[in-house]
Amino acid sequence: MNDYNDIINLPHHESTSHPRMSAIDRAAQFSPFAALTGHKAAIRETARLTDARTELDEMKKEELDGRLKILREHLSMEPEIAITYFVPDARKEGGSYLRTIGTVKKLDDMEHKVIMANGTSIPMDDIYEIEGSILEDTGNA
Repeated sequence: MNDYNDIINLPHHESTSHPRMSAIDRAAQFSPFAALTGHKAAIRETARLTDARTELDEMKKEELDGRLKILREHLSMEPEIAITYFVPDARKEGGSYLRTIGTVKKLDDMEHKVIMANGTSIPMDDIYEIEGSILEDTGNA
């Protein structure tokens, strides 16, 4: 009744030309592998959203220049302000808007940057908005 009666009790075959493979090496033959290495990372990068840079009109640029002028005049008061600025993305077109709150340490006209007390360096051309009580108190809101 059993079709394998003729071979069921025979000894296991041992190859004379190939050494016996360990169980770990044998299992590795059947483990999954990444056929498309880096594919998931590429999809994630493509799906990552960036913001488009908003171009400021002349009126907004003048407003920001006026606020920077007020900051320059009141640096000795160590005003605390909030600056929203654009940071270009290193990998793809666009970027993101960041907001930092802190004390202005220096306005560097040579490098055209705002240097914050915490070490953050913000290019003046990337600034979108400047807010702070020092600006409201002087009437340039």
